[in-house]
Amino acid sequence: MIVVPAERIADFKKRGWWGDLRVDDLFEKHVREKTDKEACVDPINCMDIVGREPKRLTWWQLEDLVGRFAAVLTAHGLRKDDALVVQLPNLVELPAIYLACARLGIIVSPAPVQYRENELAYICQSIDAKAAITACRIGKYQHGDMLVRVKAEAPALQHVFALGDAVEGAIEIEPLLARVKQSELAAAQRAEQEANVSADDILTICWTSGTEARPKGVPRSHNEWIIMGEGVVHAGDIEDGDNLLNPFPMVNMAGISTSFVSWLLVGGKLVQHQPFDLQVFLKQIREEKIDYTVAPPAILNLLLQNEALLDGIDFERLQNIGSGSAPLSEWMVDSFHKKHGVQITNFFGSNEGASFPSTYRDVPDPAQRAAYFPRFGEGFKWDSRLHDRIFTRLVDPETEQEITEPGKPGELRVKGATIFSGYWRAPEINARAFDMDGWFRTGDLFELAGDRLQFYRFVGRFKDIIIRGGMNISSEEIEGHLVGHPAVAEAAVVGAPDETLGERLCAFVVFKPEQSADMAEINRFLTQDKKVAVFKQIERMETIAALPRNPVGKVLKRELRERLSQPA
Repeated sequence: MIVVPAERIADFKKRGWWGDLRVDDLFEKHVREKTDKEACVDPINCMDIVGREPKRLTWWQLEDLVGRFAAVLTAHGLRKDDALVVQLPNLVELPAIYLACARLGIIVSPAPVQYRENELAYICQSIDAKAAITACRIGKYQHGDMLVRVKAEAPALQHVFALGDAVEGAIEIEPLLARVKQSELAAAQRAEQEANVSADDILTICWTSGTEARPKGVPRSHNEWIIMGEGVVHAGDIEDGDNLLNPFPMVNMAGISTSFVSWLLVGGKLVQHQPFDLQVFLKQIREEKIDYTVAPPAILNLLLQNEALLDGIDFERLQNIGSGSAPLSEWMVDSFHKKHGVQITNFFGSNEGASFPSTYRDVPDPAQRAAYFPRFGEGFKWDSRLHDRIFTRLVDPETEQEITEPGKPGELRVKGATIFSGYWRAPEINARAFDMDGWFRTGDLFELAGDRLQFYRFVGRFKDIIIRGGMNISSEEIEGHLVGHPAVAEAAVVGAPDETLGERLCAFVVFKPEQSADMAEINRFLTQDKKVAVFKQIERMETIAALPRNPVGKVLKRELRERLSQPA
């Protein structure tokens, strides 16, 4: 199924940004050339996650597993343009399933393992999923039973496959894989030929949360994924045959472009990791001889604060680490390079395809790289592979006027070869998501920065700007100050509705164990220690045990705003 407009496809191919290479073509090349080399490795703690020993697969063994999955899916009636929901942790089976579907033209819709009946039923109904694959249990939760219950609410859902022990109402898939017949393999090959999958066919529909109450489906083609992977490979100096450690769930941009597609582009070894466990993560870096990985800023800060944790890591190999999703510390970026020769790449990205890597080649100064991103598509020359394939502008969301001076926040609008064509079956949302000229409204606020205004500085989400008495206040700014308080572990700031001022600042605060502070003390800290303006003081404070987050760690501020609207 192709959802990208034909003129867009023709334009990008004429420019050489897209091609005819499919994900399966990348895979088959490595199978031919690296047959007996290791391709994919399970997490060490696989027994705890799904109840089986970890596996290690060569490229040929992975090819065999891909063929078996293709045969099982074909035997159960799945064909091109059918949708398959996949809810699995990072196992070797995950890339095998994605590759089998890519070969047959089946649309993969990965769901985070944290999703439950409500979200899964919505996804299955939204895409008319014909089948779903999960594990009998993931951690301590019985996912097989859950998807069987979902099946009753999703009329199109015919089959639920489960790894592990048999679940009533589900199909135990491992025995099917083990006894695939030659005739079933041949049937899958015929189905592949009939599908005639192109690089412009949908490969995945991933799900992204936002201001809407329901997740939004983001369809992406082979071409749309491959160009994203090329950007990651170039930004991270990832070379042919490198070993990649993937700690991000392979359910969206963070896990798929930085691991699955990048791995297929370089043909190294993909080492899977999930859920995040620092000791397991470090053990894998050492034992699997990792050349590239990604990690949240907080983890990288922690490692530098506890240098003994880094003992035994081969920094002759691991010379580049990707990070993002939260502000980076200048100290962390600088220290990793000076102490260990490691360059930290600061990534800003979204499921919809916005992608801005801030690398040491484009932004060598650590302070700038921690805070700034290259301003693509505005006539500046950058080393980044994506620099001339993404176009950007800053727009005042109230007036729709383009912002050209520094220090004034504006919404980032983007176009280009990485940007998706619209949410799945959501015309009303798409009408709001793109402006009159076809620019995608990211909802992210940036400022122009640098001596030539060559950088963007992230300010926060458009919805995270609190307008108090006509004054705009960035939630990100106040949150950054709050976490500097010695008693505060985490904080999230939202606008509390107010009849007089429009909004007042409300802080949801997670305190460190056995520590606390009242609002007066917090405000003294803000005004006296951090020197912020009085109008940025907290006017309502809620103590909370943990901030609500989505499966990839983003704070769900919509839930916090909903709490404010509930009666006390």
